[in-house]
Amino acid sequence: MNHAPPSTDPAPAATLPTEAGDNRAGLVLEAVALRLRPTGKILFPPLSLQIAPGTTTTLLGPSGCGKSSLLRWMGGHLEDDFAATGRVLVNGSDRTDWPAEKRRIGMLFQDAGLFPHLSVAGNLAFGLQPRVRGRRQRRRVVEEALASAGLEGFADRDPATLSGGQQARVALLRTLLAEPEALLLDEPFAALDPERRAQIRSFVFARIEERGIPTLLVTHDARDAPGPVRHLDQPGGPAGNARGGPHPPR
Repeated sequence: MNHAPPSTDPAPAATLPTEAGDNRAGLVLEAVALRLRPTGKILFPPLSLQIAPGTTTTLLGPSGCGKSSLLRWMGGHLEDDFAATGRVLVNGSDRTDWPAEKRRIGMLFQDAGLFPHLSVAGNLAFGLQPRVRGRRQRRRVVEEALASAGLEGFADRDPATLSGGQQARVALLRTLLAEPEALLLDEPFAALDPERRAQIRSFVFARIEERGIPTLLVTHDARDAPGPVRHLDQPGGPAGNARGGPHPPR
């Protein structure tokens, strides 16, 4: 008698309601789990969470637990070496199968990722929505964005001449000019020195709150967390969700 091989898919977990006409505002993950395709290894149990507009939830976990891969999946950039189950919703809209460029989910990384062949203004203009037309209008929007970040007169600068903190601010401005409906942060403060780190954290989280953008931050350093902290469990831990709790002591 033939027997099917055991499944390596992540175990199912109870999900949040998914009725038609879902009107939940913010960023929602429903029973999301990742596994490695070659081995079937599950990186973490199914994860469900909801992030309200203008707030940031921090996901803590050790290196190699799948934090960055989770963000890449949410943004539509997961490598072929991984497989995922679950759903990602933004303001009630299921974006799970949308192409990356349609998801309206912005991403910031530890590396600012500025284009070296473009000026600061060129980098910011890259993020502008198509409706911002004409050279003069695009320049005006870019210069207003730079002024809001204390970077007046930086439009024609080469990104290589900027400090780490200045590059981080330009990277955030470029992401915000694309008008994301949700934002993913992959340890964007890790490469900064302590003084700049505190300043850029305040700058980033103030604009997230101001613009009402639901944000998920992944890090291994609880000091970066501005609000609720979740701990990404390893397989064999409590099933269902990541563990929640108060901000760990510093």
